[in-house]
Amino acid sequence: MREATVDKLNIFIVMFFMSLIMSVQAPIFTPYAAMLGASGVLIGIMLSAAQVANLTGNLIAGPLVDRFGKRVFITLPLFVSGALFIGHGLASNSATLLILRIMNGFSLAFLIPAALALLSGYAANSQQQGKNMAVNGILGTVASIIAPLIGGKLGVLIGYANAYFVIGAALVMTAIYTIRFVRDRQVVIVDYRSPKKSISLSQILAIPHLHIVFLSGFAVMYMHGVIIYEVPYLTVEKGLSTASTGQLFSFMAVGTFLSLSLFFINRFDPIKRMMFGLFGMCMSLFALVNSLFSLMLLLFLIGFCFGIMMPAMATAVTDAISREGHGRAFGVMSAVYSSGMIFSTFITGIIREVISPYFIAFLIGMLVLTFVGYTKFRAPQSAHSKVY
Repeated sequence: MREATVDKLNIFIVMFFMSLIMSVQAPIFTPYAAMLGASGVLIGIMLSAAQVANLTGNLIAGPLVDRFGKRVFITLPLFVSGALFIGHGLASNSATLLILRIMNGFSLAFLIPAALALLSGYAANSQQQGKNMAVNGILGTVASIIAPLIGGKLGVLIGYANAYFVIGAALVMTAIYTIRFVRDRQVVIVDYRSPKKSISLSQILAIPHLHIVFLSGFAVMYMHGVIIYEVPYLTVEKGLSTASTGQLFSFMAVGTFLSLSLFFINRFDPIKRMMFGLFGMCMSLFALVNSLFSLMLLLFLIGFCFGIMMPAMATAVTDAISREGHGRAFGVMSAVYSSGMIFSTFITGIIREVISPYFIAFLIGMLVLTFVGYTKFRAPQSAHSKVY
């Protein structure tokens, strides 16, 4: 039992440092790309192209993770991504940065499904699953509170290129830690009454319960992508420092941390939690469009609702499918997240001069919320089907 706890602790440590290191670049990528000559549209294309590569990798990753194990698909992408981030610092023009961004997006596609699938093996029921995902979310949120501040300060103190050297070296060190301490094994009690059987991608896509989870995931990441694009762009449009935009991201992260700390929420139906969080994000974006409250407060509220959504969606996925299919399921879920980011960053780069990207994100969120609510209350039995 103690060994299992130590193993799970090592997974949490690795996922924390993954989140911390990769979030450091949030406030510096947009101004760095602009410094290399990228226009607003090209920056949107860079972000979208990276997510297209990430989506492609997610769909490939799921079956491979289920077949060959999780650990190798955590360690190898960390090494590759570390090298590619170092390459970011060596980029001399926006075209090179675009290529590096695409390659990095593909390499990181294997990381998150493998890590979530490995963590999901350390729970015997839905409530434990929700607690594990919430703890992981808390650690990731703590990282996202600290990381933008670190990234903003690094950009000011040592420059954008040198900041990417630090990010790359830190990822390589995390990969070395993973080799030494992370074990690829399951510690839950397995039901031996029936033999294991693989679950195909088509079976996963056919589960009605997952349709509303995937749609919600798309909407959440679309809205998140708009924030990720628009807030750093303040450094370009309004002449703010990267430290200032880092502080804005930290307000959002504090909201996420607060909601993830409310462990009693995991007792409630994950679909209802998803609906509540999605509604809150939509209303916050609507207020953002009309400048009803301060930007810091609204980012805090968006972060709070985001923290409600993410563990709920992860728990809804594990509730709907047996453990043998978790790699594929989280692979699809990661692909859905990537598609939300693809559309949001690309569309935002094109329309931001014509209409508020926040308003489009609000409309998308409300459409998905309406569909989820209609599906949930029209056919509640479908939410309890599970593929074994």
